[in-house]
Amino acid sequence: MTDPQLIPHWNWTRPRAMMLLVICLVAGIAGGWLLRGWQKPSATGSVTAASISTTAGSGKGSSPQMAGAPRLEDMADAKAAPLLNKLKTNPDDPALLTSLGNVYYDAQQYPDAIPFYKRALAIRPADAAVRTDMGTAYWYMGNADLAIAEFDRALTYAPDSPNTLFNRGLVRWKGKKDGPGAIADWNHLLAANPNYEGKAQISKMMAEVRNTKPSARN
Repeated sequence: MTDPQLIPHWNWTRPRAMMLLVICLVAGIAGGWLLRGWQKPSATGSVTAASISTTAGSGKGSSPQMAGAPRLEDMADAKAAPLLNKLKTNPDDPALLTSLGNVYYDAQQYPDAIPFYKRALAIRPADAAVRTDMGTAYWYMGNADLAIAEFDRALTYAPDSPNTLFNRGLVRWKGKKDGPGAIADWNHLLAANPNYEGKAQISKMMAEVRNTKPSARN
């Protein structure tokens, strides 16, 4: 069975896109990531084409490596270094903190991404996109409850956010075996966003949930 796709982030610069392309090649998953990675839920953007893993990542060292290739965390640290220098003189810049979180998120270093997202949200708590990313990072780390809690908070600020609703539905389904809850989120998403470009994928996922035996969800 092919699992559903996730939502990537769109706030990309050319250097970030090139960095992630290199990361994808290094990790041997070039065909499985587009813009922002997705094994489980991610944040803003549209649906990409790749395969979802039903087990969360484990932070540093969780990605496969090619022999002799630089480690993802080393690449992330190199990318983060100039941003960390800027942070020394501007420690309360939410955009800078978010960028640092994104660097580590993109390199699958989720435990390193979360503290930067937390600091950004302490300054700008209503940023639903960043909060959704942080929830996604928790999900990659295997914590469905914390992921859903952050999605819930994000929806208090942006109740019709398609990305947050998509991701919360996916975690409810895959992480909590709550098929009805997932379908409710996706129905809300489609009702609030009638032109949502991932409509066909969501319909397919809802059909899969409905065709799953109740005993498998409980």
